[in-house]
Amino acid sequence: MSADKRLKPNLPCQVSKFGESGILNERILLIIFESVKWDLQLLCLTSSLNRKLQAIAERLLWRKLCEYRAPRMVEALAKCATNGRINGGWHALAKLMFYCCGCESTRNFKLSQPRPGHFVKASRFSKTSGRSFLTGKCRGDLLYVSDPCEHPMGDTEDDLGIFRGVFQGFHRSRTKARLVQRKAELEDRIKCPYCGARVWSMSTARLVPKCAARRLGSHDGGLDYFVCVNGHLHGNCWLVPLSSDEDGGEDDDDDDESGVNDLDYDNRTVKTESTSSTASIGEEICGDDDPTF
Repeated sequence: MSADKRLKPNLPCQVSKFGESGILNERILLIIFESVKWDLQLLCLTSSLNRKLQAIAERLLWRKLCEYRAPRMVEALAKCATNGRINGGWHALAKLMFYCCGCESTRNFKLSQPRPGHFVKASRFSKTSGRSFLTGKCRGDLLYVSDPCEHPMGDTEDDLGIFRGVFQGFHRSRTKARLVQRKAELEDRIKCPYCGARVWSMSTARLVPKCAARRLGSHDGGLDYFVCVNGHLHGNCWLVPLSSDEDGGEDDDDDDESGVNDLDYDNRTVKTESTSSTASIGEEICGDDDPTF
């Protein structure tokens, strides 16, 4: 066989195989991110390098990050996951954990000026708070809601609170069933800031219980929020300053449908490393430097 007809090594193939066994190997990626404690900014950068890494991130890495940062909340949400996938995707859940979506005027909530979204260093999500956003007939649903992110609006207005949350298994929830039963229409102009899906206005659907305002420290009618078809919640409220003679306690009256009382409220912040029996009350999620989702 002549020299020019000899088989030559296929260098591109070797490079491809090296790539598959290197940076694209899922086990190696897991080891890398575990060593950096699931750095949020690094994961954003890695998932933006190419389509293969983006696919691995969406299928595996974003879930692992969520499990590392909020193990108890993710464990509860994952119980209704199908083949390891949750509604809207793990990337959307990670964004919801670390990103305040900002606020613009809506038909039920007017602002003098919009507020842009921003990364948050830490947030506390609580299923106890989430119960305040469920009407009596929907009280069996599981909803995690964050403490409001406070935005000063000047001396002439109350501070603006922006909050977010997520349902467990929203497709089979009583809340969605109530929206369908009431023939609530999806909003035309507003989309979910976390997954891009269409949303329902809970104010328009008349599914905002009075205890939601009390939980947020707002006044009746001073809030508005939306739930998307994947079960992500985002909303806004006016934060009323407490006077010296107010104790900030929860009232024990009812909601707009059945008068079921809200019980067992607790505003304690529970760190992610806690293993006590009160851990389900709330979970604080801490981020890193400002990432780009």
